[in-house]
Amino acid sequence: MSYPQRHFTVPPDATEVVLVRHGASSPAVEGERFPMTDGHGDPPLSEAGAEQARCVAARLRAEPLAALFTSGLRRTDQTAAPLAEQKGLRPVVIPELREVNLGEWEGGEFRIRVANRDPLAVRMLEEERWDVIPGAEDTESFGRRLRSGIERIVEATGSGLAAAFVHAAVIGELCRQATASRPFAFVHADNASLTRLVVLADGRWLLRSFNDTAHLASQAALDRRAP
Repeated sequence: MSYPQRHFTVPPDATEVVLVRHGASSPAVEGERFPMTDGHGDPPLSEAGAEQARCVAARLRAEPLAALFTSGLRRTDQTAAPLAEQKGLRPVVIPELREVNLGEWEGGEFRIRVANRDPLAVRMLEEERWDVIPGAEDTESFGRRLRSGIERIVEATGSGLAAAFVHAAVIGELCRQATASRPFAFVHADNASLTRLVVLADGRWLLRSFNDTAHLASQAALDRRAP
């Protein structure tokens, strides 16, 4: 008897969650604060982000999705909208899956500080700790609320496939928990990328893929040709 190699198959009693990072949001501007929702910066998608959302919907069109979830912030709701309309599914909001709270750097300040290589931003990256930022959420608290969010998805979906529209640090922390990696080993997910997390019936997590952006290749080619 021979035993050929086979591709990975999600166990029938497991839940697979496609973690979709939201599309690109509006640019941060010095001196202007993003709108805020419950202490989180809440910018809308940019024009490029809206196009990325359409690319996500096209990519996931044929997938047998049982449910959709968002963090409730506008950029995740707007990214989910084309797929929700296409599938006839109403996204469920799970606030536990909102982005890490950045304390005094909320509302766009974080993006500006990182771009300008603020010494505190550099230290944050070196130490791999969000709470280097004044008032920011610590890794332990962040991790607990995200696990609670995933547990809600599993409970609502059961065995099957769901998509959750979330944020870069959220994806990074969930991947860290799945792999027991360094805290910031997976914080670099691209806008509108797909990461697949499998939650087994016994509670263990498997990271099936990370930062899949194949569906964005045509858009990137168009961007490069643009004048």
